[in-house]
Amino acid sequence: MDRQRCFGSGDPLYEAYHDEEWGRPVEDSPDERALFERVALEGFQAGLSWITVLRKRPAFRAAFRDFSPSAVAAFDDEDVTRLMADEGIVRNRLKIAAAISNARALLALHEEGGRLSEVVARHTPAPRGRAPLPGEVPGSTPESVALCRDLKRLGFRFVGPTTMYALLQAVGAVDDHVEGCWLAAGAGSGEALVTA
Repeated sequence: MDRQRCFGSGDPLYEAYHDEEWGRPVEDSPDERALFERVALEGFQAGLSWITVLRKRPAFRAAFRDFSPSAVAAFDDEDVTRLMADEGIVRNRLKIAAAISNARALLALHEEGGRLSEVVARHTPAPRGRAPLPGEVPGSTPESVALCRDLKRLGFRFVGPTTMYALLQAVGAVDDHVEGCWLAAGAGSGEALVTA
């Protein structure tokens, strides 16, 4: 029996992403590598389709040292040149610079005793209490606007309200599996963003 999905049906990679990852809490390490990866990839996705970034994710992970924040924060002009020549990733200089800048901002946040997961959690909207209809899924919300504002204040870039709403969806802070989806009202509940 075919499962009905919000998106991804017909592409095995996209189906697996929808069924096993999207809308679920991120299992993370003390350096918040997994959450940093999500922020970086959502930034690279801006203006593109998610499947494009998803297909390039293995190359992104190789190019960005498995999204180790300390490794990416140490990238220099030679690394930017290397990344701009890497056909396996999205070669956009502004997005590459933003990923490096965001790694540095994350390290600064950690040095001050903060956590990216805490910043995101502060902007998690209240659960709807039911699966949304397809037309009810917004592109951004007041919470994603506030998250964008806070992250920019902390030095993050390419974290606009729409991009941050996509992040909230991806990490299970918002359950946007639509009515009719086999995961509707069952995946991300908005309760936990990160698990240890």
